[in-house]
Amino acid sequence: MRARAGAVVCAAALLLTACGPGERTWPESLELDYPPAPAQRVPATAGSDGSDPGEDDAVPVADLADPAWLRDTAKRTGIPRRALAAYAGASLRLAGTLPDCGLGWNTLAGIGAVESIHGSYLGASTDADGLVSPPIIGIALDGSEGVMEILDTDEGELDGDMRWDRAVGPMQFIPTTWGDYAQDGNLDGRSDPHQIDDAVLTAAHYLCESGGDVTTDEGWTAALAAYNRSVSYAHDVADLATSYGAEPEDGTDPKDAAGSGA
Repeated sequence: MRARAGAVVCAAALLLTACGPGERTWPESLELDYPPAPAQRVPATAGSDGSDPGEDDAVPVADLADPAWLRDTAKRTGIPRRALAAYAGASLRLAGTLPDCGLGWNTLAGIGAVESIHGSYLGASTDADGLVSPPIIGIALDGSEGVMEILDTDEGELDGDMRWDRAVGPMQFIPTTWGDYAQDGNLDGRSDPHQIDDAVLTAAHYLCESGGDVTTDEGWTAALAAYNRSVSYAHDVADLATSYGAEPEDGTDPKDAAGSGA
């Protein structure tokens, strides 16, 4: 099932309110009515030697998922295959390194859809190396209506703005949050918020640290609230994560099609 245009609210809103992790604080009343945790899905792994590639930190995350699974799931969901490889690989990596978290590829994909339409917002695209271009950069966080005020913290290194911070990349991180959690998903020796493997793996770590066991309603809500405290945002991500992880049209059980889901 392809992401509904109406559900991708943050992709349109990121230039208005900067929707990624850490950007704004919501009133306590908006912490009510969060959706239950969607079932988390872990994809089939690459290779047939019986090893768990998620535990092999010498493998870039984009190479962890089974190519046939990527092909079939990209066709079923409409998620671009290169973005899907990042979501799937990040969930597999954390299944090996942080198994108690339980984060699925489908939740990461739900966030990626809402934040940047899988790295395609305003005509951006992801190349074979995972670089999203042109860079997806939110508006200045200058304290105007509906926008938090954050003075520049990175001398414009990530967002090109030396006066104000801006959310950056396909998963929409502000520079300070990126600095605290940045990961090197493609193993090129650096962390780049505009490189989709780095961005998705960083989001995965941020969600797991924020929520703990995200297979529980409490953990999933804590993780999503840390990323964005909007209840409508959480519902959009939950709806997308559920649709992405749903039973394939051929009737195959998703646990068989996508590995061992929670």
